[in-house]
Amino acid sequence: MSQPFEITVPVLVVGGGACGCVAALSAHEAGAQVLLVEQDERPMGSTGMSQGLVCAAGTKSQAEHGIEDDADRYYADIIAKTRGLTDPVLARAIADHAGPAVDWMIESLDMPWQLDTGFRPAYGNSAYRVHGWRGHSGQDMVDLLHRRLDDAGIDVLLGARLSEVHADENGRILGVSLSRPDGSVERIGCGALVLACGGFAANHAMVARYMPEMAHARNNGHEGSQGTAVRVGEQLGAMLGDMAAYQGYAMLTEPQGIPVPPGVPVEGGVLVNMAGERFVDETADIAGMVHPVLAQEGDHVWVVFDGRIEAAADYIPEMQQLKALNALKKADSAADLAEAIRVPASALETALAEAKAAQSEGRPDALGRLWGDDVPPSGSYRALKVVGAIFHTQGGLQIDGEARVVRSDGSPLPNLFAGGGAARSVSGPAHWGYLPAMGLATAVTFGRLAGRAAAHTALTCGEAEFSDR
Repeated sequence: MSQPFEITVPVLVVGGGACGCVAALSAHEAGAQVLLVEQDERPMGSTGMSQGLVCAAGTKSQAEHGIEDDADRYYADIIAKTRGLTDPVLARAIADHAGPAVDWMIESLDMPWQLDTGFRPAYGNSAYRVHGWRGHSGQDMVDLLHRRLDDAGIDVLLGARLSEVHADENGRILGVSLSRPDGSVERIGCGALVLACGGFAANHAMVARYMPEMAHARNNGHEGSQGTAVRVGEQLGAMLGDMAAYQGYAMLTEPQGIPVPPGVPVEGGVLVNMAGERFVDETADIAGMVHPVLAQEGDHVWVVFDGRIEAAADYIPEMQQLKALNALKKADSAADLAEAIRVPASALETALAEAKAAQSEGRPDALGRLWGDDVPPSGSYRALKVVGAIFHTQGGLQIDGEARVVRSDGSPLPNLFAGGGAARSVSGPAHWGYLPAMGLATAVTFGRLAGRAAAHTALTCGEAEFSDR
């Protein structure tokens, strides 16, 4: 490049969500000077639009609740859910390191994460292993992580969008160019670069290219997820992986744009279409359920549940928001609910009766749902209008078990790391491999691995050369 860098730092992290914050804090803890840059004036990203939940095994919080779980069981669940088609190295890294990452967040960062005992094992998780901050959302997580960055004295540059990465002929990152809102460009050198700048769910052209079946689905992810990391990585010769994988979601409320908590169907809620009929096993696939929803006639479907299920989900911020907005349709009988949501009463009554019969007889219903001890809606009915949407992508830059970005021949780029939405996840090649809370599990786990490895790389090069120029 023709112009020198204005400053040079040992570790540069691009992205201010969970992955970027954890990477910066980990690199700082490892002894490196860090600069984090974020394109928005207020950090949010996919983390801020999530429930702030992390899937992890073998944690101290699990032990405190008497839950027996470990990395091997977690790994087996990932492999089973993805039909053996995920990257086993990355799956092993998540299984082994997600638990320690959550314990580190709690103990070293004083973050109030605990096992969420209201999020029952479902959709591929065979144990209680979803952790979160009860009564708080993903934006609360982002805000708290940025407080921890401030506590640690880590520099954060907001309103700075990555526009170009500069590397030598060997692929070693020398620095980046950052575009500012006023049109100016800043050039910052680095000893190691961590890409934590999200996926590509908001890039319509990339979605149409890699997952055409979702090209016309609602995007409920962050608009900043434009595929920046993929673009940069391709320019550097990086390998891409599982680009057709994503988390779809079948229960985005219309018109509120608030997700119905997944515990609603797990506890017994059902989905019915505009004909008043059920059309899917609501507990089979949390991400893949979006497709049967999108396939229904009309522009929406309904989640039907009852007062008991509402009470079980009442601690979740999204349910509190929906109630505050009076989004719930309510009725004492199935016939009255059918009138309220404008579906045929006979069809709705038949659908609920068939589900109740299957549950009482201990058999799968016609859609394959095995009810067990769960009870279908019965009296004090509620309903929410929902549509199908894409939340975030699960494919991206191929990384190794230390979050190093690798080339198409499998060799790592010298000083480039990635995690979260920027990197390949462990959901396999399509939507059906997604486990609940896996998005933030990959964010915090690979963020921590990337931060530590980036610090080691920068310190090995010698921090003395990373000073203002």
